[in-house]
Amino acid sequence: RPDQRHIRSADVGELHALLQRWPLAEFNIEGNPFHNLMPLVREFRPQQCTLVPDSSAQATSDHGWDLHADGARLRPLIEELKSLGVRVSLFMDPMPAAMALARELGAERVELYTESYARAHGTPAQQERLASYAAAAEAALAAGLELNAGHDLNRANLGDFLRGVRGVQEVSIGHALIADAIEFGIAETVRLYQRCIRDAHTGSSAA
Repeated sequence: RPDQRHIRSADVGELHALLQRWPLAEFNIEGNPFHNLMPLVREFRPQQCTLVPDSSAQATSDHGWDLHADGARLRPLIEELKSLGVRVSLFMDPMPAAMALARELGAERVELYTESYARAHGTPAQQERLASYAAAAEAALAAGLELNAGHDLNRANLGDFLRGVRGVQEVSIGHALIADAIEFGIAETVRLYQRCIRDAHTGSSAA
């Protein structure tokens, strides 16, 4: 973000250097390509770049791309990222009809914006919202896209999401993970999230 509210530009270089010690770990840079993102991607060549439509006035993400409005501007940037060897993921609302257009623009993945699922979790609306994400995921997979998800996911709601939505390869969790780390420490927190993921895939419930 231009205001460096969540991460500073200098942090990107430090993370890139740190990850040289873990060659199997992926480096993902996320941001709005029409702000200050592209120079960082050109310099550090992450494995993945997640493009989000946040405006400078937003506190955090609150919607996915409108590809009918922004597709023409995104297309050359997606092409450039792919020419650099960077996988492109688009931050998207769970709208099945938009998935084929994301693929047509050249994206290789979509990250489903999961706030509405998180808000519905534990309420009578949970299953209906989860079904909408499952439908979007099926449309993405049918279009040849791979699937990520993120926003407001945590240890309480992650397992249900992964059990209900087929094909998720990656989840982006920031705030909840760091909040848990204050209590459990970062290493144990990562293990707890890994357990949530394993339990979802095996059909068991996390302790």
